[in-house]
Amino acid sequence: MNTQEDKVALVTGASRGIGAAIATRLAANGFTVVVNYAGSEKEAAALAAGIEAAGGRALTAQADVSDPQAVRRMFDAAQAAFGGVDVLVNNAGIMKLAPLGESDDALIDSQIAINLKGSLYTMREAARRVREGGRIINLSSSVVGLYQPGYAAYAATKAGIEAATHVLAKEMRGRNITVNAVAPGPTATDLFLNGKPQSVIDQLTRLAPLERLGRPEDIANAVAFLAGPDGAWINGQVLRANGGIV
Repeated sequence: MNTQEDKVALVTGASRGIGAAIATRLAANGFTVVVNYAGSEKEAAALAAGIEAAGGRALTAQADVSDPQAVRRMFDAAQAAFGGVDVLVNNAGIMKLAPLGESDDALIDSQIAINLKGSLYTMREAARRVREGGRIINLSSSVVGLYQPGYAAYAATKAGIEAATHVLAKEMRGRNITVNAVAPGPTATDLFLNGKPQSVIDQLTRLAPLERLGRPEDIANAVAFLAGPDGAWINGQVLRANGGIV
C-alpha cells in the first residue's frame, strides 16, 4: 500500500547505483521522484521512464551539485513541476582513493567540491524549501569508522556530512523536519568495484559478519525507512547500513 502519495522526493546522483535504487524504491512507495544527474542523461531518462512505466511519477533534473546556482535551479524546477519538495536524498558523490601523501590537488578538491560542498549546497536549499513534515537524508559512508589507508580525503568529506547532519537536525527545530544520514559499507556498485582487484573485493566481502557485499537495494531500504512514516521519530542520527562491518 502506498503511503507517500502527493509527496515529492529529490534524489541527487540518481541515474545509477545506489541513487537509482533509492529513486526506484521511493517511487514504489508512492513518492513523485526528481531524478537528479550530472552527466548521465540517458541513464536518468531511462530510470524515469521505468518509474513512469511502473505507474509512478518522475522528472529528470540535470545539475552539478558542486554548482550552487545549478542546485537552486534544480529546486526551482521541482517546485514549478510539483509544487515543492518534501524529501531530499543527498546521494551524489565521487570516490577517489590514494594515500594522503600521494594525493594531488585534484583528488582532494574534486571530492570536497562534490561530496562535501555539494551536499552543503543541497542541504542549504532544502533547509529553506523542504515543506513542513519533510525529511533530509544524507549519504555518508562507513569508511568514517573504518579508517582505511587510502581513504583520507573521501572519509574527511563524509565526516563533514555527518557533522552537518547533526547540526542541521537542530536547526530545523519547530518545522517537523528530520535530518539523518545513512552510512553504507562496501556495496556492489560501479563506484565501489571500479579499479579494485578481485582479491581486495573478496577481502572486503568477508569483513562483515554477514559475509557479503551490500546491495543497492539494502541502502534504498534504509533510506525508505527514514523517508516514510515509520522513521518519523528518528532525527539527527547516522544509520550505518553495512552488515555489521563497523
